[in-house]
Amino acid sequence: MNELLAIASIVGVIIIGAMTPGPSFLVVAQISLANSRSHGIAASIGMGLGALVFAGLALLGLHLVFTQVVWLYAAFKIFGGLYLLYLGIKIWRGAKNKLITKEEGATPQAVQSLTRSFYIAFMTQISNPKAALIYSGVFAVFMPAETSIWFPALLLPALLFVETGWYVLVACALSAKASRQVYLKSKSWIDRIAGGLMGALGIKLLTSNA
Repeated sequence: MNELLAIASIVGVIIIGAMTPGPSFLVVAQISLANSRSHGIAASIGMGLGALVFAGLALLGLHLVFTQVVWLYAAFKIFGGLYLLYLGIKIWRGAKNKLITKEEGATPQAVQSLTRSFYIAFMTQISNPKAALIYSGVFAVFMPAETSIWFPALLLPALLFVETGWYVLVACALSAKASRQVYLKSKSWIDRIAGGLMGALGIKLLTSNA
C-alpha cells in the first residue's frame, strides 16, 4: 500500500509538471504546427523517453549525486542553456521559410524527418536541468526507503504514459487543420515568438544561480 501511494504521489506531481508550459511544450508545439501530426507524435515519444531517462536516474539516486557533486549540475545547466539557445536561434532563423500546404496543391512539406523531430524533443528533455531536479526531488520525497521489484515495474511505465500522453494531446490539438491555418497565416511571427521564448529560457538558465 505504501508503494502504491508513493507511485500515485509521484505520478500526480509529474502530471502537473508536464502540463506546466516550458521548453518541452514549446518544442512539441512548434514541431506539430510546422510539420505534421506524425512529427508531433514522434516528438511526444522523444519527450516521454527523455523523461524515462530522468526517472531511471532518479531511482538510482540522482538527487544525491546533484547534492554531492555541485559542478556536475552546473555543467549540466550550461549545456541545457546552450542547447535551448541554439534551438531558439534555429526556430527564429526558420521563421521566414515558407511551408507548402495541401491548399496549394501539394503534400504538406515537412522541414525535417520524423527521426529528427524525435531527436530534437528527446535532447530538449534530457538537457533540461529543471526536469532533472523535479524528478530527483520528487523521487527523494515520495520514494519509500525500501521498495520491491514491482515498484519500478509499475512506476516507470506509468511515467512514460503520462509524459508521452500529454504531449500527444498537445500534438494532436496543434496539428489540427484549424490550428495549422492560424499558424500558416502568421508563421513568421509565431516562429519568432517561439524562438525568442526558447532563447530567453536558455539565457535565463545560463545566468540563473539556482
